[in-house]
Amino acid sequence: MKKVRDFRLETYFSKWEFTARYNMAASDVESLSVSNLLAMASTNDKKAFKDLWLGYTETFGNMELRYEISKTYDTAKPENILCFAGAEEGIYVAMRVLLKQNDHAIIVVPNYQSAETIPLSICEVSAVPLNPDENWSLDIDRVEDEIRSNTKLISINFPNNPTGTILERERFDALIKICRQKGLFLFSDEVYRLIERENRLRLPQVGDIYERGLSLNVMSKAYGLPGLRLGWIMCKDKNILQDMERYKHYLSICNSAPSEHLSIIALKAKQQILERNRTLINNNINILCDFFDEFTDLFDWVTPDGSCVGYPRYNGSNSANEFCEDLVEKTGVLLLPPKIYHSELLETPKDRFRIGYGRMSLTDGLEVMKDYLKN
Repeated sequence: MKKVRDFRLETYFSKWEFTARYNMAASDVESLSVSNLLAMASTNDKKAFKDLWLGYTETFGNMELRYEISKTYDTAKPENILCFAGAEEGIYVAMRVLLKQNDHAIIVVPNYQSAETIPLSICEVSAVPLNPDENWSLDIDRVEDEIRSNTKLISINFPNNPTGTILERERFDALIKICRQKGLFLFSDEVYRLIERENRLRLPQVGDIYERGLSLNVMSKAYGLPGLRLGWIMCKDKNILQDMERYKHYLSICNSAPSEHLSIIALKAKQQILERNRTLINNNINILCDFFDEFTDLFDWVTPDGSCVGYPRYNGSNSANEFCEDLVEKTGVLLLPPKIYHSELLETPKDRFRIGYGRMSLTDGLEVMKDYLKN
């Protein structure tokens, strides 16, 4: 097994996430408090949480939780769901189960680092770049050209982190067709689904429409509840689910019982939570667009299709890495510099940084950033 390289994003966050005054690199929506969430619960669910037995839980996840998760899909049943301690564990386990040393995988770049790092520690990996000149779309012909006789899996992420792009439906359908023809697994990171800028941009979930598809999701992003540390994979292949469950025995074993019950409450109140989160994101997008309109000489900005992160270009005289690092050190405004999205497989933009717009503190951070830029 190859050595897994340092997780640059988490290393950078370990230094700045809880010390920077304005976290404008965050990839989640403003979180609720426990009291806010419990206020949305039924009397029975509040009592169940208060009387909760703090023992081990089922490795697959609480059955009521899996039922509520299955309702977020068009065709899923509770037995198609395997819960994890966050999405990261799901990515790790899926790659370890699906890929072997002599296999080959294809990923998109830029990406969430573990989508690249974990497969690279197992087998050969090829990357296909998202094209900034086509709103970060994916060239399906190029994906097909990368397929080899030993290709086992293609990994995608839409809405994408960090670009916020959503693949056009025609290209998405073409990708499904290729995977079906070649018998490939399609691993789809869908953690930003349901917070698209427009509903018409929303893609189907891969697990719903493809028999060898795996759909990853989590309570952290669209629902804004990362502290629950609860994610899941939906897959209709029972053998794959069972293999992943057995791998999980060596990791978290099972999820936190309080997190499971709070997730049940949140999923029952999902319409209320998602409406609140979409309103916040849409308001913040307008504020962010006004900010970039004021500094067109310094930044190139395109409104993302979905998610709560964007990937603007920095056009200043210094490098984008220097800009981000100087900004956080002098003002406490945290952005993610380009070096975080370095890939071992392809050249990644050195002039783009990630900015998050899912938090209520966005306006305050932008005001500080404005003063910095003007001075």
